[in-house]
Amino acid sequence: MSNETLIRSCAPTMARLKTGNMFTCAFDSREQMTAELRQLNQRLRQKGLRILPLRWRDGRALLYLYRPKLLERDLRDPLSRKLLSECGYAGGDASACLALLISRLREEREFPHEVGLFLGYPPADVDGFMHRKDECKLCGLWKVYDDVEGAVRQFARCRHCTAVYLRCLSRGFSLDRLAVAG
Repeated sequence: MSNETLIRSCAPTMARLKTGNMFTCAFDSREQMTAELRQLNQRLRQKGLRILPLRWRDGRALLYLYRPKLLERDLRDPLSRKLLSECGYAGGDASACLALLISRLREEREFPHEVGLFLGYPPADVDGFMHRKDECKLCGLWKVYDDVEGAVRQFARCRHCTAVYLRCLSRGFSLDRLAVAG
C-alpha cells in the first residue's frame, strides 16, 4: 500500500479531525497485507492510530484506520449507544462493538448502517440515515440530517487537510511526521 493511498483515504484521521476512515486496497496476498499492516501499526501506534483489515475479497482488503481513544469516546455518546443497541450491539465497549462490526462486514454484502458511528459521523446523522432516509438535507462525506452548517465546515476541514497532507507527502514528509499524536 502506498503512502499516497493512505493519505488520500485517511488524512483527516491522521490529523485527528475524524475518528476513522475506511478504504479498499489491493494486495497480492493475505500474507503481504498482514505484513504491511503489522509494520504500519508499529509505526503509527505511538501516534494513537491503529489499522485493521475488516474484510478480504478477491485480492482486495477493506481497511480501517482509526483512533481507538476517539472511538471509545464516540461510542459512549447516548444516541450512539441507543443506535448500537437497536442493531444488536451489547454494551458500549469499543473493542466488542468493533468485533461485531467486522463480523457483519465479513458476512454481509452491504455495509451495516451503523458504520458511520465508527467513522466519527455525528450520531444524529447516523440516526437520520437509519430511520429517516428521505429527510437528508445534504450529501457530502456523509449524508447530513441534522447540523448542515457544522457538516459543511467539517467537510471543508477534511478536504483542506487532505490537500495539505498530500502536498507535505510530495515534499518528502513521512507518515510518522504527518500523523498527529493523540
